[in-house]
Amino acid sequence: MPSEHIVKAYDEELRRLSNTITEMGGLAESQLATAIDAVVKRDSALAASVVEGDAKVDQLQRDSDNLAIRLLALRQPMARDLREIFAALKIASDLERVADYAANVAKRAIALNQAPPVRPVYALPRMAQLAQLLIKDVIDAYVARDADRAYAVWMRDAELDEMYSSLFRELLTYMMEDPRNISACTHLLFMAKNIERIGDHATNIAEDLYYLVHGTPLTEACRRSHPPATQGVECSRERRHCADGPLGRLRDRSPPVNSRAAPTAAG
Repeated sequence: MPSEHIVKAYDEELRRLSNTITEMGGLAESQLATAIDAVVKRDSALAASVVEGDAKVDQLQRDSDNLAIRLLALRQPMARDLREIFAALKIASDLERVADYAANVAKRAIALNQAPPVRPVYALPRMAQLAQLLIKDVIDAYVARDADRAYAVWMRDAELDEMYSSLFRELLTYMMEDPRNISACTHLLFMAKNIERIGDHATNIAEDLYYLVHGTPLTEACRRSHPPATQGVECSRERRHCADGPLGRLRDRSPPVNSRAAPTAAG
């Protein structure tokens, strides 16, 4: 926490809320890694364990919600403390959705295992590795209350979107070449979309963290650093404007992903 309060129990409650969010992030990251491992290994039992593990993330969200409501009711927080609690509520919701998407990937893996293996399945771990890295980095940024690192995560989501578009085209071509691949490739398309959505939730968390630290929306700060030519620009264009402005230098702090590496489970 940025400062201590006269009532020590208040600090402990805020710390417990933050720790719950961090635990949720670690579980969500691990769930995604295990789900992709189940896809690559065609291991239905491993995939089923991901589906079962989603309940623990759901419970952690309920715990964080209850603690946040208690803090709001009893402590009447203001300024930075209020943003801490507000951000925790939103981040917990995003992490719960990340775990849901990981469970969706695992369910599709079980269905995919009933069909012969298809070549494009091995392109999926490249996307998952980047999504997993975004979740890890944004949770690390949350622990450190590092708005600069959160901004770097926000910028890198465009890379994940490009990977999804590329995989979409590859799967479409594969289905056109042989209609017998349509069923399996459809499952892979849904998996890829789930992973792309995980990246979107990572950027949501980055925006919440930036607001927590600075009290200013990230997109507003981005526009001030390099104002777009028109209002209401799309997120992708907005990110390009940011990359050209003073904030864009922060993007270079994140190393590129090795596209050939397989995702590994993280706790």
